[in-house]
Amino acid sequence: MLFIDEMLMVLISVAFLTLLERKLLGYIQLRKGPNKVGFVGLLQPFSDAIKLFSKETTLILKSNYLYYLISPLMSMMLMLLLWFYMPMCSKIMSMNYSIMMILCFMSLGVYFMMVAGWSSNSLYSLIGSLRSIAQTISYEVSMILIMLNIIIIMESFNVYDLYYYQYYMWNIIYMFIIGLVFFVSCLAELNRTPFDFAEGESELVSGFNTEYMSGSFAMIFIAEYGMIMFLMFLYTLMFFGGNLFSLLFYLMYLFMLYLVIWVRGAYPRFRYDNLMYLTWKVYLPLSLNYLIFVLGLKALFN
Repeated sequence: MLFIDEMLMVLISVAFLTLLERKLLGYIQLRKGPNKVGFVGLLQPFSDAIKLFSKETTLILKSNYLYYLISPLMSMMLMLLLWFYMPMCSKIMSMNYSIMMILCFMSLGVYFMMVAGWSSNSLYSLIGSLRSIAQTISYEVSMILIMLNIIIIMESFNVYDLYYYQYYMWNIIYMFIIGLVFFVSCLAELNRTPFDFAEGESELVSGFNTEYMSGSFAMIFIAEYGMIMFLMFLYTLMFFGGNLFSLLFYLMYLFMLYLVIWVRGAYPRFRYDNLMYLTWKVYLPLSLNYLIFVLGLKALFN
């Protein structure tokens, strides 16, 4: 029963995150954003959901039907599955290797994007999915190395221990540079601006989801925004104390979500070669050197 409650909460939160994004982007661009449906546009997400799911679905003649239809559903299920490893006042999915499980499931997200692009049998979708695979795999390396730093310092793979370890001091205070690198890696992992090459509208119509419509498009959309919420929640747990019973934790979480939207409103899209240069020539050496430094410190003090 708790699973269903958590799923519903995540889906409702995703709906209102889209509203928050549209409102914030509106004010950044000196306009109002959604303000007609309901009081100050509060019912806009529900009307969008009804519109999307009630639209007609047309199957493409030369697409691989089964994979084409199943990949958005699977990506959404993967996103919901990841939330079960978060410590939400219950220890249902609590285990000693929960961070390891989170990493395993996060790396599976690439496959559904790849299958969605390939099964559409559209050149633009395929290019979009190929770009997203290269990007996600590249940034995942530096991201996992940064997480490994915290795991080595903490000497635990359990999400709950993030709270106990940061009881006296937050990780962000003495890992500020690594925190920034991790945030940028999260943006690249999520295919968010300025790294949204999987959905490069200016070059690829709409990227890997070009051929999707109605309910299947809505599922891809929900999976994307659910992953934004999940990764920012994980970020807040890792760097901002992880105390789920304090108001400050949720304020920091909201700030991180706001920051993701703010970056979208403020920065233009990167060039693809710069994106790859950034991870392989800058972030990877930085995270590797920091890892060696942390291992050296552990060896010294032990």
